[in-house]
Amino acid sequence: MSLLELKGVDVSYGDLPALRGVSLAIEEGEILTVVGANGAGKTTMLRTISGLLRARAGEILLDGRRIDRLPSHDVVAGGVVQVAEGRKIFPSLSVRENLELGSYARRARPHRAESLARVFQLFPILSERARQAAGTMSGGQQQMLAIARALMARPRLLMLDEPSLGLAPLVVQEIFRTIAAINRAGTTVLLVEQNTRQALALARRGYVLENGRVVLEGSGPELLGNEHVKRAYLGM
Repeated sequence: MSLLELKGVDVSYGDLPALRGVSLAIEEGEILTVVGANGAGKTTMLRTISGLLRARAGEILLDGRRIDRLPSHDVVAGGVVQVAEGRKIFPSLSVRENLELGSYARRARPHRAESLARVFQLFPILSERARQAAGTMSGGQQQMLAIARALMARPRLLMLDEPSLGLAPLVVQEIFRTIAAINRAGTTVLLVEQNTRQALALARRGYVLENGRVVLEGSGPELLGNEHVKRAYLGM
C-alpha cells in the first residue's frame, strides 16, 4: 500500500479546470518530484492534498484511508505537512517562536524539545539566530526556517512547493542537500519544483504535470533522459 495516493483527482476554480484526472502514488521513504511549467497545476495539487482546496472528483488516500474531505488541520494531524511557496513565515516573531508554532499538533507537542534539537542540528544558522526576528533574515535562511517549522510537526510526508524559488545557486544547492538529509532520516518527501534538472536528479521517481494532467512518469534518470523533458524543461 502506498503512503499517499491520488486517484483521478479533478479540481477546478469555478468553471476553469486546474487538475484533470490526476493519479499518482507516493511510496513511504522515497523522494517523489512533480515538475511542470507555471500554471501546470502543481501548487493546486499540493493545496488539494493539504485540504485547502476540495476535489470535484476522485480520491486522496493516506494509508488507504480517504483524506480528501478532511479539514486541513486533520490532514496535518495525520502527518502530511506542506511548506508553501514563498515560505509564509511569521516575520515579526522570532525564529524560535516560528519553530514552536510548528509543533502545535497533538502528535508533535510532546516531542517539541527533541524536534528543536533536530532542526538546530540540521540548520545550525537557526540556532544562532533563534532570538532574531524571522523577517530580518535572508531569503535562504527564511526558507530553511520554513522547512524546519514543518519538521517540527514531525511529518510522515513533507510536501515542498518550489523551495528553490528566488534563491542564489549556492543556497539552492544547500537546500537540496538538506532535503536529501531529511529523507535519509526517514521522512517521505513530495517535491514540487521548476528546477527540473536538480529535482529529478534528487528524486527516486517523478511525474510531469502539464495543463493539469500527468503526461509522463518514471524514475528520475528515465525522465532526465526523456526527449520531451529535455526539450520542454532542460533547454536541450
